[in-house]
Amino acid sequence: MPSYLLILAALAADCPPYTKGTTGGDYYNADDARGLAVVETFHFAPQVEALQRGQSGPLGGDISYTLEHFPNHPRALSAMARLAQRLRKEQVPAARFPVECYFQRAIAFAPEDGAARALYGAYLLSLRRDTDAVAQLEGAVALRPGHAAAWYNLGLARVRLKDFPQALEAAHKAYGLGFPLPGLREKLKAARAWREPESLDPVVAH
Repeated sequence: MPSYLLILAALAADCPPYTKGTTGGDYYNADDARGLAVVETFHFAPQVEALQRGQSGPLGGDISYTLEHFPNHPRALSAMARLAQRLRKEQVPAARFPVECYFQRAIAFAPEDGAARALYGAYLLSLRRDTDAVAQLEGAVALRPGHAAAWYNLGLARVRLKDFPQALEAAHKAYGLGFPLPGLREKLKAARAWREPESLDPVVAH
């Protein structure tokens, strides 16, 4: 069964699937996005995205409102994850659902959205749920093979799992796409698993 169907089946009563209303929908769909400016103006202004303060109410409530209308809004998903990490909470104050629920709703609604999967994988990696992170990050790079950060995080997760050959492959993909951080390379060197790529063929970005 595809992973997004497993997520959809696993959505519990406290994490209901997204239901599209008159305003909202797929962040990347031009028709759905007609109401995006209104939602962002009143609930996801720059100070909200920067996690400085809320706009219409508490910070978590404004991010939640944005994701309740556009579940795969990538910057709002990122903001929700960063706020949870800062507060060390699974559910931030004033948010309607736990952080992981927002990711599950996004993927169930838009299963071909590689960006949502990449963000979910990064969040799981921050929780040291490395096997779960690998599943999401592999899905992300399958959908978006040019997503350098997803390849990088996949490599980090593989290093933690001591799967060095696949970590090295992910590292080569990430650095071939120009990812700037050296940490993955250094971890592989420390494990004596780093090798320079035999080919410098570029990865086609999508």
